[in-house]
Amino acid sequence: MFDQHHASTPNSLKHCLIVDDSPTVRKVAARILRGLEIEVEEAPDGQSALETCRVRMPQSILLDWNMPVMTGIEFLRNLRRMDGGLKPKVIMCTTQTDVEHVKEAFDAGADEYIMKPFDAEILSAKVLRCFEGVAAVAQD
Repeated sequence: MFDQHHASTPNSLKHCLIVDDSPTVRKVAARILRGLEIEVEEAPDGQSALETCRVRMPQSILLDWNMPVMTGIEFLRNLRRMDGGLKPKVIMCTTQTDVEHVKEAFDAGADEYIMKPFDAEILSAKVLRCFEGVAAVAQD
């Protein structure tokens, strides 16, 4: 139960899964990422995102915290236990700004943390930084 939108070839190293229960947030984030020539897939909750990852593991994931069915943190913990689940760079994108939530996200395996509402410049910088690491690994 996910929306799939391809902006490049299926084998692209720039492949991001956007996981957010807000269609508006997914649409805005997808538009920003497609502008960076990043292939985008979307999922409305953590359970749908896990199903997507079982079919094709993305290189990066933009992940909301508060969602129905399965929260972002629950998804992240499950992802990191999956075969290949340590590879994606995960950017938590949430309104949770207190130190405890930030620490919990990093303890669960998040690589980056940005606050909502995000702007295009910050999101672009964080996502591109994640892909720099992916490109370096792919070249080794």
